[in-house]
Amino acid sequence: MVRESGSRDTKRFTDEMLNWVRGRGKILIVIHDNPDPDCLASAMALRHLFIMKLNRDATVAFSGMIGRSENLAMARELEIPLTPLGIVDFREYSVICMLDTQPATGNNSLPPDIRVDILVDHHPMRETSRGCRWVDIRDDYGVTATILYEYLVAQDVYIGTKLATAIFYAIKSETQDLGREATKPDRDAYLRLFTLSNKKLLYEITHPKLPVEYFLMVGRALENARIFGKLLITNLERVSFPEMVAEMADVFLRLEGIELVLAMGQYGGEMLLSLRTVRHDVNAGVLIQRLVEGRGCAGGHGMMAGGKIEMAADNPDAMRDAEAFLVRRLLSELQMSGTVSRTLSELRERGNFASREFAGNAQA
Repeated sequence: MVRESGSRDTKRFTDEMLNWVRGRGKILIVIHDNPDPDCLASAMALRHLFIMKLNRDATVAFSGMIGRSENLAMARELEIPLTPLGIVDFREYSVICMLDTQPATGNNSLPPDIRVDILVDHHPMRETSRGCRWVDIRDDYGVTATILYEYLVAQDVYIGTKLATAIFYAIKSETQDLGREATKPDRDAYLRLFTLSNKKLLYEITHPKLPVEYFLMVGRALENARIFGKLLITNLERVSFPEMVAEMADVFLRLEGIELVLAMGQYGGEMLLSLRTVRHDVNAGVLIQRLVEGRGCAGGHGMMAGGKIEMAADNPDAMRDAEAFLVRRLLSELQMSGTVSRTLSELRERGNFASREFAGNAQA
């Protein structure tokens, strides 16, 4: 039986969902591969809901790795219990939950023959999701963790300091301090949780020490950046951890004059992609699906999206071919074929950067 909470009657939806879970066995919460703060906080919140309302714990599982230093710090400082999905025996679990991702999207490693019972996400609904028993898809929310926060509020569940810090940081990072795709529910949760969050823990999460590999990847991203008008494309080549591709896309979108960024990087046998835009006439989620059509999988929202295409591992020619394919297709989709590219150095030499000086009323 599918239940959709499109009516936003969160109390009734969670009441019925919890009643359904109450009479069943062990609970598994699956989050997407290479988890980010949103799915980590969402898993913390749902697990806390089960503990407080049903006196039942849940296993939180994922595939891939947590490589970004901020995400590692979050998992460590907030003591989030995580289990590799590869060692999970699905036969032991009677309730399967999925958060911040959906079945068969390509960014989670749940086997296709495992049915999802409870699905909560803020990405657009996929057809495969309609087969889940309990579905709460709110693509008009900026953060999945905001939905789970509303579950806790609706059920009058106490939110401790570490959980408040987790959800607050998830909203902060996912929306870039409410500046990207944040909605009223996200803003309300952000403001309410700020006072409950631990500022020392937030500092430890947002200012971690960075490994030398991080700076080497930044160097490659800078060296390989190419500017086509207001579009920037960069290839980080081989990356030590998958999250770096999205991080560089966010960084380059801050470059003066840039409105659209495609960052890519090879991780194992995949070319990972991250698309960012500030243009209102471009839907990043739709655009990236067109980029990988026939060769991979992707998804996202209006301003941000991610995807991947399969390629031969440790093959420089395959990486160059994949990059050329993506650049060619993106320029074609944007009707920019034939546009001449420039490097960052060439852009600077031609004086395309705005002046950084501010003279004010200074007098000689």
